Amino acid sequence: MTTTRYFIARVAQAFGIVRRSQRMSDAAAEMHLLREAEAFLGAAVWERVEEIEKLSVEYWNLRKLIKERGVVREKLAECEARLDAAHQERAALLSANPTLNPELADRRAAILAALEEKSRARDRIVGQAREIRRIYDGLKMKLEVLTKEANTSPERAEELEKVKTRLAELKDEFVTLKEQRLKIGSEIEEGDRELDAIDQELDQQRKERRDHASATFQTIGEINKDLSTYRAEDGLLETRMRQLHGEIGRFVSRHAHNDPRCASAVRTHRALADVMRALRRSIALNHKLAGTS
Repeated sequence: MTTTRYFIARVAQAFGIVRRSQRMSDAAAEMHLLREAEAFLGAAVWERVEEIEKLSVEYWNLRKLIKERGVVREKLAECEARLDAAHQERAALLSANPTLNPELADRRAAILAALEEKSRARDRIVGQAREIRRIYDGLKMKLEVLTKEANTSPERAEELEKVKTRLAELKDEFVTLKEQRLKIGSEIEEGDRELDAIDQELDQQRKERRDHASATFQTIGEINKDLSTYRAEDGLLETRMRQLHGEIGRFVSRHAHNDPRCASAVRTHRALADVMRALRRSIALNHKLAGTS
């Protein structure tokens, strides 16, 4: 509000036109602008007020806070770098091939295929042995029957000899099949043991991956907690610094016209200091018109 508008408003009040709420609203808006300008001016000129004794507390507090903020921001940068690395590690774990060890997996598949083939071969041998045993039992029964019959002809003797020979052959075949079955059984047991060893190794690798992933997630949580703490500290420092900037800006703008050191500090922002002085005058006039001064 200018002086001219103030006098016009005073005349209007004399005629009963009172706009108290409007004046208070205008004063509040102007006060907000003034506080913003004070903080901006203080941030721009604070390094020039070291020699102003009345601002020594604000100046040296700012120096201290800036150093503290630098330390906090270094920690923030470090945490952010660690967090990026942890997220990259997490992404690598999540996108990793589900097959932990392709060589072991291929070896396991090969062993399974071999075991299946050996199991089929053993089943075939058992079937052959069962068939040989059935034929052997039949021939043995035939030999018993023929032996009991009272027939001593050369033909009968030759037939008995043939049966005995065939029984011996079947017995040899059965023994051979039994040895083959035992050998295949031993190979299957060895394959099962090898398969168990591979499964144990794969389980161990899965456990290690789970433990690694769990540790990574825990690390991310801890880093985020640290980041929240440091960001809160940075915010508090910024708030305190803004308050000090405002105090410095308020002082130098108020005394720029009568203190050479303040005038020197705001020399590059003289226009802003003049605007701030005008805002103070306008706020005072608005309060006066509202009857609060």
